[in-house]
Amino acid sequence: MGGIAWPLTGWVSKLLDGDEREAVLGDLLETNESSLRGFLDVFGLVFRRQVGLWKNPRPWLAGIAVTLPSSYLLTYVSLSVSCTYQRLVNHKNYGWHWPTGHEGFPLLLCHIFLLIAWSWSAGYIVSRVSRRTLWVSSALSVLPAAFFLCMHPFGFVSRVCLFLFLLPAILGARRGLLNIRIALRSSLLLALTTTVAMISAWSNHALWDPNWILISLAWCLVAMAWRSGPGQTGHTLPLCTSS
Repeated sequence: MGGIAWPLTGWVSKLLDGDEREAVLGDLLETNESSLRGFLDVFGLVFRRQVGLWKNPRPWLAGIAVTLPSSYLLTYVSLSVSCTYQRLVNHKNYGWHWPTGHEGFPLLLCHIFLLIAWSWSAGYIVSRVSRRTLWVSSALSVLPAAFFLCMHPFGFVSRVCLFLFLLPAILGARRGLLNIRIALRSSLLLALTTTVAMISAWSNHALWDPNWILISLAWCLVAMAWRSGPGQTGHTLPLCTSS
């Protein structure tokens, strides 16, 4: 097989399980089909497999219940951190009325920690709940930021700052894809620290009320670690069986 469609076929086939992917690509090479025909066959197979996955509630939980609301709130947090940094360090005030923006350096550091913790937790949870539909959740995660880009005339720096939450989320998702289990003690420490930080920000009038929803991410990690049990490995986490 050759042609431009062959690299696309290899890319699309990555959405299949490893064994099935090798078998499908091997069959295509043996039959020596045209690159376009091979691409259409693989695409059709992937499409059927992906549609079948959504019969399970886990992809809906990962994409709709976790990714969309979390990314919407984290986009606001990213903008808040960016605007506060510009005000404190570069003495720039954009005149926007974001949910926060009157913090000093201590509260700015508090928000940076919360942004990282929330984003990492969301990425980890989504990748463990439904790893095979992670590409859909990844696309959904950038929708709120893309909406902001369309609705507001941001400059280049501000456009980049809309996506501050993505890097920690990617790191969390990567850890989840590697089936690395989080210890109960570590998850509990993260949840407690995040809760204390949120209470500190809220008591200083520097926390948007809907952001309290994000506290559930850290405590979900605690529940996942508790359900896995001290003697379990990351590959047998009950809540996170890949769909």
